[in-house]
Amino acid sequence: MWDYSEKVKEHFYNPRNAGPLDGANGIGDVGSISCGDALRLMLKVDPDSERITDAHFQTFGCGSAIASSSALTEIIKGMTLDEALAVSNQDIADYLDGLPPEKMHCSVMGREALQAAVANYRGETWSDDHEEGALVCKCFAIDAVLIEDTIRANNLGTVEDVTNYTKAGGGCAACHEGIEEILGRVLAERGERFDPTAKATPAPAMGNLARIRKIEQTIEQMRPTLQRDGGDIDLIDVDGNRILVSLKGACSGCQMEAVTLGGVQQKLIEALGEFVKVVPVGAHAHAHGSACATEA
Repeated sequence: MWDYSEKVKEHFYNPRNAGPLDGANGIGDVGSISCGDALRLMLKVDPDSERITDAHFQTFGCGSAIASSSALTEIIKGMTLDEALAVSNQDIADYLDGLPPEKMHCSVMGREALQAAVANYRGETWSDDHEEGALVCKCFAIDAVLIEDTIRANNLGTVEDVTNYTKAGGGCAACHEGIEEILGRVLAERGERFDPTAKATPAPAMGNLARIRKIEQTIEQMRPTLQRDGGDIDLIDVDGNRILVSLKGACSGCQMEAVTLGGVQQKLIEALGEFVKVVPVGAHAHAHGSACATEA
């Protein structure tokens, strides 16, 4: 499981400034429930000084998302809008005495919500809509600009790092090649060379047998939810950090298949405390001992 700081736990169990904000004059919405995380940040700004007098949030997401949103509201209260815009996602993580690498995307989401709320107050257009051709990760609707900015701001160097900070590549994995291209370009800017073999994944903290049992238990816990919608899932094989599964019934070929796989993957990452990739296989692929990733 994740190694959360005491401050993360405190802001999760006792979040500050949660709930609607009466009189809010700056509102920023980012993410979506279908992607697993959504955040609304509400600001009350003094029009004379452009100083934030109050800030609240409403979020749908994990404990890290709640803690990051709570921390953000505490950080920016009393700041001017320009001062608040200088707050980075790393500032949010530092305020919480650190976040697990796999949860850094929660702090990135907070910074995006802040930018959106300030733009809303100022009557400016801020949107996470994507220019044609710029969308990299279809599963979580992450564009190239966000990936590039996050790589630069946080000195990232691997596809896994990008997934941890943005969620891009955490679903069907079809966008990994695109992420590698962006990493190569951004790393070249700082005189570095992208190494596709570099891994940020720590060694599993549990033995192979215990790890497989944990994977089986996690999938069993998710099965009733899928069955209620006419679908199902089976564990086919475990190959290092690749977990091969077979979607059945209504889940197989569904338009939401990538979202389902992303949800399964996130649950497994949280249960195992390590980065894993869930790969769907069909009956034909299973029969021949090979896997074929399904594109979103």
